[in-house]
Amino acid sequence: MGGPRGAGWVAAGLLLGAGACYCIYRLTRGRRRGDRELGIRSSKSADEKTETPKNKDLTDGSYDDVLNAEQLQKLLYLLESTEDPVIIERALITLGNNAAFSVNQAIIRELGGIPIVANKINHSNQSIKEKALNALNNLSVNVENQIKIKIYISQVCEDVFSGPLNSAVQLAGLTLLTNMTVTNDHQHMLHSYITDLFQVLLTGNGNTKVQVLKLLLNLSENPAMTEGLLRAQVDSSFLSLYDSHVAKEILLRVLTLFQNIKNCLKIEGHLAVQPTFTEGSLFFLLHGEECAQKIRALVDHHDAEVKEKVVTIIPKI
Repeated sequence: MGGPRGAGWVAAGLLLGAGACYCIYRLTRGRRRGDRELGIRSSKSADEKTETPKNKDLTDGSYDDVLNAEQLQKLLYLLESTEDPVIIERALITLGNNAAFSVNQAIIRELGGIPIVANKINHSNQSIKEKALNALNNLSVNVENQIKIKIYISQVCEDVFSGPLNSAVQLAGLTLLTNMTVTNDHQHMLHSYITDLFQVLLTGNGNTKVQVLKLLLNLSENPAMTEGLLRAQVDSSFLSLYDSHVAKEILLRVLTLFQNIKNCLKIEGHLAVQPTFTEGSLFFLLHGEECAQKIRALVDHHDAEVKEKVVTIIPKI
């Protein structure tokens, strides 16, 4: 490792300590000898979606290699101080892998790591944005971490709805929003994005549809979100999701969405004063005869789980 570049790595190693120096060593070794020399593992989101050979972290590739607090602090310093996109990406993967463990979720928060990771969702490199979102996904499983992550919800929403459809960044952003809405605490922050969610639902591929539906199901269980859901302007093609040929993982979720909203409307005192819903809203679609006919037709569906779900819903139509 000669020349100015090698001297720079040595200086960085002296500044950051042995742990970070080892990370740098593995990176430079990997660059010289090829990617085969680097450990390969995914930066696991809460749903453990990501598993690709491109996801190389800064460890030796062993899932048992969990960093301690001192090592995590050095890694966060490295992430904050470097501008090298390769190091940034692999540092984020390493943090994401370690944030899959509950003890490290708290340690990273206490070390001030959440804003350091979240700052990378602003990066122009789409792969870095994705890895930052994946790391936040794991960190967001911790309720105390959600308090710090919530300030980034609006930015994540903007990226999800303005970025490329079905992209890795969009899917990672949707997963983070899903994690952040498991409880009712932060769901209100998505009020103004509900119509956008339905748009992505209708235009996205199968994986995107499933992730949007997971998010919508979280919202639909909260009576405080019912009116916002029903007011959303939704294209009539939404009803095609109730067709018998639709994939089971999508069909069961749209049926559950219908069921949750109906249940919330039955809660005593909720929407006691009936609001005015405009034509083209989800309210009109779910309360129309076409929707009722499609759901009744599913009673003869070939899948027993779908049939069981329909039987519980029909009395609510």
